[in-house]
Amino acid sequence: MGRYPRAPPRDGADRRSSPMTTTTATAVGTGRAAARATGLSKVYGAGETRVVALDDVSVEFHQGEFTAIMGPSGSGKSTLMHCMAGLDTVSAGSATIGEVELVGLRDKQLTQLRRDRIGFVFQAFNLLPTLTALENITLPMDIAGRKVDKAWLDSVVDTVGLSGRLSHRPAQLSGGQQQRVACARALAGRPEIIFADEPTGNLDSRSGAEILGFLRNSVRELGQTVVMVTHDAVAASYADRVVFLADGRIVDQLAAPTADSVLDRMRRFDAKGRTN
Repeated sequence: MGRYPRAPPRDGADRRSSPMTTTTATAVGTGRAAARATGLSKVYGAGETRVVALDDVSVEFHQGEFTAIMGPSGSGKSTLMHCMAGLDTVSAGSATIGEVELVGLRDKQLTQLRRDRIGFVFQAFNLLPTLTALENITLPMDIAGRKVDKAWLDSVVDTVGLSGRLSHRPAQLSGGQQQRVACARALAGRPEIIFADEPTGNLDSRSGAEILGFLRNSVRELGQTVVMVTHDAVAASYADRVVFLADGRIVDQLAAPTADSVLDRMRRFDAKGRTN
């Protein structure tokens, strides 16, 4: 089912899954939106090579919530995250971070927005080879001229197990250690929202569970907002909500997911990524 330990029960919460509507392509919940897509579409190519990656998607990612995005390969989950994070342009519709509309922003404005308000974790690490682990972690804050919160940074570093590797450069770190640096970098600046694309993909089960637990605790205890793309049902069970995509559309979501309920939902997709 998954290579991580199951998520611990939520305090005071019913761990049974609460399925929401499956008849609408819009995922809507309560709370203030940290990010929002409205009628969002993304098309690649034209004519015979035209591919619709996202098809009129509307969804909110709420402040202080941990959301997992799941779906079959090619369902559009990573494309949705990239468009919402300002890493890819949209073909139609709207994407906002807080009250800032991303569509129409100039490159410099997008760069500043990503630097100051968004955290990223990707499988490719995206570390600068000439900087130490610590310098990579604090780089976004250094560029923005923001003071580092040492107590918080120490907590992040300790959680991802990097205390003895801060002076090492990426080439001196294993793949798993490099991913830990990427996770720590995303969390260290306490951004308004963190977008994570398979953040534990290169970690062993124990380290992966620690990262997932820390992401969850950062939401619970500090009000952080996290949006994570994953293919793993157990990883998704750490989230408050799971949004399911198929063929570029939102087809379902679950609140308070369990690994079993997520896996059961995924089994309802056929080989083409469509719901039965």
